[in-house]
Amino acid sequence: MALKAVVFDLDGVITDTAHLHFLAWRSVAQEIGIRFDEAFNEELKGISRMDSLQRILRHGGKEGVFNDKQCLALAGKKNDLYVQSLASLTQASLLPGIREVLAEIRAANVKIGLASVSLNAPAILHALAIHTAFEFCADASRIVYSKPDPEIFLAACAGLNVRPEEAIGIEDAAAGVEAINAAGMLSVGIGPGLGHAGLQLHSTRELSWKCLSDFWSSRSVLERN
Repeated sequence: MALKAVVFDLDGVITDTAHLHFLAWRSVAQEIGIRFDEAFNEELKGISRMDSLQRILRHGGKEGVFNDKQCLALAGKKNDLYVQSLASLTQASLLPGIREVLAEIRAANVKIGLASVSLNAPAILHALAIHTAFEFCADASRIVYSKPDPEIFLAACAGLNVRPEEAIGIEDAAAGVEAINAAGMLSVGIGPGLGHAGLQLHSTRELSWKCLSDFWSSRSVLERN
């Protein structure tokens, strides 16, 4: 079976906006008397804005204190702060090797998709000047279930018109790798603690078309045997 698509997560794979998310959430959390550090912020990687807010409220012992309208207002304030900070993103904000691997995948006539829960993903891709590399970006506003549910990766595959078993997914978060596996795709994990990925890499510097095609070929051989 030929590899027909590669689907990327955004934060931590293409660019690193985790610190920008942290600063925005920290500002909102401090207003309601909750403090947390960047170590806790790691737990918010790969999950939706509202799910992140609920984890922060739980962390601060304030789960159930705010009604739905208030939660939406808090999440909206965080997003406003985050969007303002995106002005600092440029082409130089791409993680090492990403521009090159995107070009290599396109040269191999393999489709490229995005599976990010960020509602700001299109704006980020434009800021990084790589939006033309992606043939389809899953619409996070239409996703009902957050990672580790496979919904967003299945949506990306459907938008690219490929079957999940014909695609590789790339993630930097444990929940994201779980989502890729649950979708029936082959998974590549970037960073530590992702031993459940089919292929684990230390950083995006190791990511290349040769790396992906060799991984695909090796798995195909195993399945045939």
